[in-house]
Amino acid sequence: MATIEIMIELEFGTLKHWSGARWQFAGVMALVSALAIGLPTDVIPNPVFGRQGTPVEPWAVPVLAITALLSGLLFATYFRGGGTSETNDGAELDQSTRFGSLGALLSFFAVGCPICNKLVVIALGTSGALTWFAPVQPYLGLVALGLLVWALRVRLRGEVACTVNAS
Repeated sequence: MATIEIMIELEFGTLKHWSGARWQFAGVMALVSALAIGLPTDVIPNPVFGRQGTPVEPWAVPVLAITALLSGLLFATYFRGGGTSETNDGAELDQSTRFGSLGALLSFFAVGCPICNKLVVIALGTSGALTWFAPVQPYLGLVALGLLVWALRVRLRGEVACTVNAS
């Protein structure tokens, strides 16, 4: 148990060394992520997009909020400036980029309207989207969050293990 606590402190402890500019970037990117996912899925109400009669599920708002937070932090791990450390881009870091992107995409599908998703409707039909896809969406959200957490941990671990001075 102590080993896990040490690993988490090493990985997430790097956050306290981030510059103010990096935190601002994380905040802006979290907002951009929330809007990019929340507006077209109509989790954030707007006049442009609708949900065709299916309400926003109660779990969708927390999934969107956590996705935005993790995405903002993940984007900030790519921020280079103001004396922050740069990471070595190894194979695991490249994989974290793919898994982070996949996590954000899955989150989009998880919080979206099941019958508004044209791919799901083409594959399953409208009744299949409601009968088969809608019940899976909360689990899709959990998988998405897991992928984002994993990608963030890999990126943060890379900062600790492979730091290089920006100068």
